[in-house]
Amino acid sequence: MPEGDTVFREARALNQALAGAVLTRCDVRVPAFATVDLTGQTVHGVVSRGKHLLLRAGESTIHSHLKMEGSWHRYRHGSRWQRPAFQARIVLETADWVAVGFELGILEILPTSAEETAVGHLGPDLLGPEWTSADAVDAVVRLTADRDSAVAVALARQSNLAGLGNVYVNELCFLRGLLPTRPMVEVADVPAVVGLARRLLLTNVDRLERTTTGNTRRGQQLWVYGRAGQPCRRCGTPIRRGTIGRNDLEQRNSFWCPRCQT
Repeated sequence: MPEGDTVFREARALNQALAGAVLTRCDVRVPAFATVDLTGQTVHGVVSRGKHLLLRAGESTIHSHLKMEGSWHRYRHGSRWQRPAFQARIVLETADWVAVGFELGILEILPTSAEETAVGHLGPDLLGPEWTSADAVDAVVRLTADRDSAVAVALARQSNLAGLGNVYVNELCFLRGLLPTRPMVEVADVPAVVGLARRLLLTNVDRLERTTTGNTRRGQQLWVYGRAGQPCRRCGTPIRRGTIGRNDLEQRNSFWCPRCQT
């Protein structure tokens, strides 16, 4: 699933292309909103909130979530799409650009005044442009209150802090020396975890190839994620793999070093 940095980049790219322009076409291809037509409306901007994307046009907001397979593309008029047309869920055109949302896991159109009904449940956005010390404290309070959850589950819960996906959760646990199954109540320095989470996303927000090791060479970018059976880059112990989640529907792959993470 795309993580917060990926969604941030897609929102930024769409904003650069569409902000201030008038929609000349609006083709929504999901039944619940197929009759909505925002043609003639001015795009005020596109922003991300965690893993959610909000495109504001006129007095409406197009709210989307990429889930596992979704993506937004920009094309010049007449350019060939890179994904098949049957996967398109929405097509927006201006005088200069065609923006297409493919395989969006969530797509809805609501009044901008009601935007919080879609994203108000989210915790502080790690890539929020106005992140403050109050946001950091809020995230710490939310995580600390989630005391009985495993640290990997608590970090992935978007109502605690928004933007972390499974890759970052696994890497963050390794960097902090935390076994993914350790209960939050046993995590000693939660502010440090939140601070590192934000730094990791900020470091990667302008990179297409994500890295948590500082090494951008292929196969060297990550500490533990996707490296089951391979030697730990720090101690050489084989990386282990398991699953973790609140329930059967939320099980996620987990990777850890049994020596470096306790």
